[in-house]
Amino acid sequence: MKFYEGIEKIKYEGSKSTNPLSFKFYNPDEIIAGKTMREQLRFAMSYWHTMCAEGTDMFGAGTINKNYGSSDPMDSAKRKAYAAIELMDKLDIDYFCFHDRDIAPEADTLRETNQRLDVITDLLEELMKEHGKKVLWGTANCFGNKRYMHGAGTAPNADVFAFAAAQIKKAIEITVRLGGEGYVFWGGREGYETLLNTNMSLELDNMARLMTMARDYARSIGFKGDFYIEPKPKEPTKHQYDFDASTVLGFLRKYGLEKDFKLNIEANHATLAAHTFQHEVRVATDNNAFGSIDANQGDMLLGWDTDQFPTNVYDTTMCMYEILKAGGFTKGGLNFDAKTRRGSNTFEDISHSYIAGMDAFALGLRMADKIIKDGTIDKFVADRYASYNSGIGKKIIDGTATIAELEEYALNMGDVSTNISGKQEYLENVLNSIMFS
Repeated sequence: MKFYEGIEKIKYEGSKSTNPLSFKFYNPDEIIAGKTMREQLRFAMSYWHTMCAEGTDMFGAGTINKNYGSSDPMDSAKRKAYAAIELMDKLDIDYFCFHDRDIAPEADTLRETNQRLDVITDLLEELMKEHGKKVLWGTANCFGNKRYMHGAGTAPNADVFAFAAAQIKKAIEITVRLGGEGYVFWGGREGYETLLNTNMSLELDNMARLMTMARDYARSIGFKGDFYIEPKPKEPTKHQYDFDASTVLGFLRKYGLEKDFKLNIEANHATLAAHTFQHEVRVATDNNAFGSIDANQGDMLLGWDTDQFPTNVYDTTMCMYEILKAGGFTKGGLNFDAKTRRGSNTFEDISHSYIAGMDAFALGLRMADKIIKDGTIDKFVADRYASYNSGIGKKIIDGTATIAELEEYALNMGDVSTNISGKQEYLENVLNSIMFS
């Protein structure tokens, strides 16, 4: 079965190529910062957007048919598996990410649903071995079904909590069986619309209980990967409990989960939280909690999660700058949690979208490497904080200064007259000069 007819394997042809179905900047075997671009970027396909999403929105029906030639739900799911591997082969992508309900349709009972999952898992395992594909991470869709209208792990109904736990258990088993390097908890509907009907303390405690159970079970069956939480401030609920990276870090530390859980940072979620993409990555790396990236972007004129393919090279550059400075990916990677626009409704458009996103991050990697090698920005930052390298500053850093000693120092110093310019505009121009010289 072939589904992407007329689309050949996408190859690197360089920036001067006029072939729209080619990479201009992503050269998988080229060495950048000590590793191949393939190793540095670890691209992954999102099963839900790419194989399942049909362009529906709250105002209209789908614009692209993704039943892959079959009206039978299970036959369609099998065809999606073949189509997914075919597309990954043509795009030269090694990894994919999935929700349980992406790969197999939900049935009337959990038992029957799990049987369907087993059938598709068997097929995916076979295809992955044949084509050399891997799972970056798996997760459970505990937000789509109406049973989760008030949350899953945070549901006020214990039966819903139990159902979610069973669903997550199965998703973990599938992830382990397929060799997944991570398992993600996205908050879904884990949040609230109004505090008038919400026991926030109980809900947060229960969310931690569910994550602890999931962690312990996964470890017991041999899962060696990382667990991720994906911050998001709003949507579907008005207030999500995993609001941003700092909020998630506080949650993990409160419940003793920080040794097993890292962060999966999404660009569009960062901007919804009124942060930059770079800010959220920096918070994660500074706290030794960086895990993986959902590579997309939002529209700054819209206040919701648009999940567009990333094309803003400044954003991809500063993301890769933070990742390279932190030592690069370990088990994580760049998952394209992105979808074509509703009006881009052909399978060729899907290829163009991935090419655009992969080239944008390849450019970002190239630019980030240039910035680090140039050293101007890093030196400026180091010089700006140089007063902490000696004298009273070093005593502050070492923890040997007392507040009384600092008072005496300040009284003898007189007024502070050594503050110098932060030179933001100069640095922004330096950035442009490095990137585009």
